Amino acid sequence: MLKIKQMKKTIFIVLFSLISVFVFGQAKKPTIMVIPSDQYCLSRGFKLTFQNQGSTQTLPDYKTALQTDADLRLVITKMGQIMADRGFPLKDLETELKNISQENAESSLLTSTSSSAPLAETPIDVLKRTAKADIILDLDFEIKRQGPERYIVFNLKGLDAYTAKQISGVAGAGKPSTAAAPELLLEEAVISQMDNFNSGLMRHFDDMFKNGREVKIQVKVWSSWESNLETEFTVGAEQKELTTIIEDWFAENSVSGRFNLSDGTETFMKLEQVRIPMMKTDANGRERAVDTRTFVNDLKKYLTDKFKITSKLYLRGLGEAWLILGEK
Repeated sequence: MLKIKQMKKTIFIVLFSLISVFVFGQAKKPTIMVIPSDQYCLSRGFKLTFQNQGSTQTLPDYKTALQTDADLRLVITKMGQIMADRGFPLKDLETELKNISQENAESSLLTSTSSSAPLAETPIDVLKRTAKADIILDLDFEIKRQGPERYIVFNLKGLDAYTAKQISGVAGAGKPSTAAAPELLLEEAVISQMDNFNSGLMRHFDDMFKNGREVKIQVKVWSSWESNLETEFTVGAEQKELTTIIEDWFAENSVSGRFNLSDGTETFMKLEQVRIPMMKTDANGRERAVDTRTFVNDLKKYLTDKFKITSKLYLRGLGEAWLILGEK
């Protein structure tokens, strides 16, 4: 019976890997990064505070956590290995943090040319923008003792980095052991539940390839611009407000016309649940992966070419972009 169960598990892994190769080969492979949960970091004192538009925010300090918590590094490495064995490309958190530390904060450089007003960006936004991981594996764990034995309790959530929505999850505890290292305790606890977890990831990937990736987009205006979103422009033989023109563009370019204009005035539009295609064909007939920047840049170009509207494109994390009209 044990051999049959093991054989079934082996067959599933092989089939899963083949499906991953086939499906992901048709488009840009989703990438994954393992990150310790907020609860794990904050409860152990790995935190940093900063001022964001006048309010104090507390966020996890991943760099300090990785530098001082040996168990965390081992467990993240093991989780990365488990996912890599199942055909998912990974990004290393520690390497990405090193890359970020070598850059100047983007928010301190990006300002309006009319008012010099900055656009705020949190450290989490910087991490997501720089690492460009599609899926965040949010990992929380604790090693507990039962007499001379140790065991691990864990909580693993798969989060879409573009929307912060949970797409898969699993939690549980491993068997007590007298000798197992932290990474082996995790492997023993997680391995039996990874099939269901990965099935949740696959359902999410299938939905993305079929219905597009979900993002948020805001259209804003600089205070120096003489026009606004209620200004009328000529489209064909009729006059249309700019808001309507932009809505028409989204209806034409989002997957199956799927988007939601959740709020708007003469100075801004908030579009949510925008489904952008995973791929598009460029002018040379080549298939190219599409992300939030690529999609909104097409809108930027459309408004410039058709209506001579200058604008600035600003990415706020992977899944949100602001197009600010009136000047760069």
